[in-house]
Parts: sequence; structure tokens; C-alpha cells
Amino acid sequence: MIGIRAAEPGDAAAIAAIYAPHVLVGTASFETDPPDSRMMRTRMAASDGLYPWIVATNGATEGGVIGYAYATRFRERPAYRYVVETTIYMADVAQGQGAGRLLYEALIDTLRKQGFVHAVSVIALPNDASIRLHESVGFRRAGVYREVGFKQGRWVDVGIWQCELNDPQVPPVEPRRFSETGVVRD
Repeated sequence: MIGIRAAEPGDAAAIAAIYAPHVLVGTASFETDPPDSRMMRTRMAASDGLYPWIVATNGATEGGVIGYAYATRFRERPAYRYVVETTIYMADVAQGQGAGRLLYEALIDTLRKQGFVHAVSVIALPNDASIRLHESVGFRRAGVYREVGFKQGRWVDVGIWQCELNDPQVPPVEPRRFSETGVVRD
């Protein structure tokens, strides 16, 4: 049974281990040095209770972490505060089992409950599996940046996918903190 829950500081080592292969091999991440568990804890803490970090486990609640998804600030300027950037990474052993979709659905449901208006995701191309996952939870292609990253000896295009979470209101409603909503699974 796959469990979905809020990430905890103690998950940082497992999250770093899941992320490291994506940094070292391929182009899913444009980082070149994998962050250690201390850096992951720092990144998680930087969400400051606003942006969710969620994990999938191979048990109802206490199982090992097999994937993680999170949201972060889309851009620095205050007018962007209603939009988040999202990402997801799964352990190799969890690929193709449906855990990624359950995890990403929980992230999207949580962001909707918080009141964010849009989610944006950046996908290094080509990556058919990631595109299928994003589109299965409501993302649509919004554009492509050509040859913006150089990794693994080549220039890489980046696709932009966008998901409407809530109807834009005028004036907009301030998003609720993740610490107030917790993980939502509709």
C-alpha cells in the first residue's frame, strides 16, 4: 500500500538519495552536484510553512520514502505569489507503479485547497514519462525554452507545463499556509 504524507525533516536523507541519481545521470535536473541530507533539510525549511513538501511511502504511514513532490515560489516578485512551481522525483524502484500519480495528485489537491491559482512545472526535454504524468493531473503545455541548459554534453530544451488550480479572483485571495491545510487528497 502506498502512503502519502507531509515530508518531515527526518526524510531528508531519503529525499537526497532519491534525487541524487537524477542529478548525476540524465537531464531531469539541471543541478550538477547532488545536495546532501543537510541541504535538503535546509530546502524543506525554506518553504517556511507555506509551500508543501509531500512524500510517498511504501507503507501506509511508516514505510520507506519512495518519492517526493513539492511546490516552491514561482518567481521573486510579489505579484507572482499566487503561482507555484512544482516538481516530483521518484526512486527507480517506484517507477511505473502509480505512486507518482498518487503523490502528484495529492500535491495538486493540496495546492488547490491552499488557494494558489496556477502551478507551473519545468520539464527537461525529451521526457515522455514526465509529460504523461503532468498531463494526467491537469497540466497543459505552455511553451518551450530552446537550448537553455547544457548538461551531459548537450544543450537541453525545457518545456513549460501549467495547471490551473483555482479560478483567478479579482482581487486575489492570499494562499493559505501548508501548515494550516496539511496534505489534501480529494
